[in-house]
Amino acid sequence: MSCQHESSQRTVAPVRKPLLESLHWLEEDLGAIKSDDLFRPVRIRLGRQTGTVTLNDLELINFGSNDYLGYAGDSRLIKASAKGACSEGAGAGASPLVSGHSALHESLGKSLSSLLDTEESLIFPSGYAANTSTIACLTGPHDLIVSDAHNHASIIDGCRLSGANVQIYPHRDVTVAASLLRSIPARRRLIVTDSLFSMDGTIAPLADMVQLAHDTKSMLLVDEAHATGLFGTHGSGLIEDAGIASSVAVRVGTLSKALGGSGGFVSGHRTLIDYLRHRARSWMFSTAHPPASAAVAIEAIKLLSEEPFRRKKLTESAALFRQKLSSHGVNIGDAEAHIVPVFVRTPQRAVQIAASLASDGFFVPAIRPPSVPTGSSLLRVSLSYRHTQDTIDSLSNSIIKYVCM
Repeated sequence: MSCQHESSQRTVAPVRKPLLESLHWLEEDLGAIKSDDLFRPVRIRLGRQTGTVTLNDLELINFGSNDYLGYAGDSRLIKASAKGACSEGAGAGASPLVSGHSALHESLGKSLSSLLDTEESLIFPSGYAANTSTIACLTGPHDLIVSDAHNHASIIDGCRLSGANVQIYPHRDVTVAASLLRSIPARRRLIVTDSLFSMDGTIAPLADMVQLAHDTKSMLLVDEAHATGLFGTHGSGLIEDAGIASSVAVRVGTLSKALGGSGGFVSGHRTLIDYLRHRARSWMFSTAHPPASAAVAIEAIKLLSEEPFRRKKLTESAALFRQKLSSHGVNIGDAEAHIVPVFVRTPQRAVQIAASLASDGFFVPAIRPPSVPTGSSLLRVSLSYRHTQDTIDSLSNSIIKYVCM
């Protein structure tokens, strides 16, 4: 199978229609977003994921992708997708409980469980759906959730949907988390944390969290979205790297980042997965994850074991990049992985520096509220296996030039 890239056809812009009176309030709110430099126009990307990206007809070296191992545009995954679509169709056709759970989904669940050393895995349409649904069905109004202040929006929304008493502890502060768990009465307790935080590039103290969960008889949910495929001997994530696989009650992850495809998953004991099949609403009432995407993930998991050099190279490149920025006084916080924030405080400065980097040929997204707290705007550098050391060095020189000027 050959993939021919066809240039996108220009379409005629739709005629602007009057806004319904009931929606006039939206214009006022959008005006406030624009005045605060928080408006985000949609960029149109052309072509498949590679080390470069064409946005609005401008080709840039891409440091704004979650394609950490360079698999999203890999021909082997594209062929797996095409083969999966040919055998199972373009879509699943129904929810998993009805008739949407295909042989490819079954195979993917087994591949994931083997990689993660768990009994069973459940495939969701997205990592967001996996988090919101799982948290909401494991806890309720009489329960306590203790959640890291920097957790992903999907975790935050899952906590809100649960109706539980949600308490936020300062980022990675196990002492405060322990105090909350021990002082607040509850029917059930859930500790929830990202393993690798998506904006900070920091790593959760997972071994301490496991001990805390044991001491307080709490469930522990760890979201490995940005770590799956990248850490540990087999590449399963930071849980494997910390040697605590048997002690984490609920493991959540995504297939859309290092694995190069789409979808999310929850993995753990068979009893947990059976329960989610009967209570996790985004799994029960959504059309199943596309079978072709399951085929992509199966191929990516196979490649993890065959190509460990990809994550090794990324780890080494990221360490050199962080060291160089830090040595020149660039504020990267406590980043310790392939996600490297450059803190510049204001949204205006973030947008300005991002534009300057684009003029040098680099796409680095400016991250502003509500993605991060007010006063914490940053440039989020996402390193990938596809980036050469020369390219990374050139980016670091440009960042130093614009941030330290």
